Amino acid sequence: MILLPAIDMKDGQCVRLKKGKFSTASQVADSALETARVFAAAGAKWVHMVDLDGARIGVRQNFPHICEVIETSGLSVELGGGIKNCEDVDAVVGAGVARIVIGSAAVTNPEVVDYALQQYGTSRVAVGIDCLDGRVRTMGWEENSGLSGVNLAGQMVEKGVRTIIFTDIATDGMLSGPNYEQLAILQKAVGCDIVASGGVATLDDVKRLRDMGMYGAIIGKAYYAGRLDMAEAVREAGPQQ
Repeated sequence: MILLPAIDMKDGQCVRLKKGKFSTASQVADSALETARVFAAAGAKWVHMVDLDGARIGVRQNFPHICEVIETSGLSVELGGGIKNCEDVDAVVGAGVARIVIGSAAVTNPEVVDYALQQYGTSRVAVGIDCLDGRVRTMGWEENSGLSGVNLAGQMVEKGVRTIIFTDIATDGMLSGPNYEQLAILQKAVGCDIVASGGVATLDDVKRLRDMGMYGAIIGKAYYAGRLDMAEAVREAGPQQ
């Protein structure tokens, strides 16, 4: 299982949110690049970055910091937030992002997913499904689409998507453990790679997700709160790729 330590960017700062609420944003690190270098030193091969301003207002004002990580950290960057149309897809891939995460646009503009898959292939495209009580939230988690997360995942797999990033909003940033039940339901419903996001708090969480057969797990608050040693978590997850 690959581990993807997370760096969320808002107003040029590395922040964490609780349950996706922008009002709870708190700075957790001084530099995205230096944080990424710490992750690389711990053995991580990937970093999951989120442009929160892009997700909310569609402006890539954090891109200079993200590009710095892409160019000099040595990590493969998975990026979500603000990828809303085909031009955004081209711009982000052109900047060197290893895998783009299409979130809200998978609901509001699904042809963007088709375009990304056709242009760049399945290995460079993931769809982010962010759910609260099983229903997909969009626009920086502020709008309820009314769609079932499992149904949306099925639609995306039918399009050819091979990687789903599932975030349980209720557990995100809460250090309460992942929503294992929902992950198991999703795993049973779709035959694709699933990255678990939200709630990972302990080494036992890493082990359990690994043993479930998750393709990947995103770690954010647990690292920044000092609850989880990244090098130890990477070793427990297994060989990184």
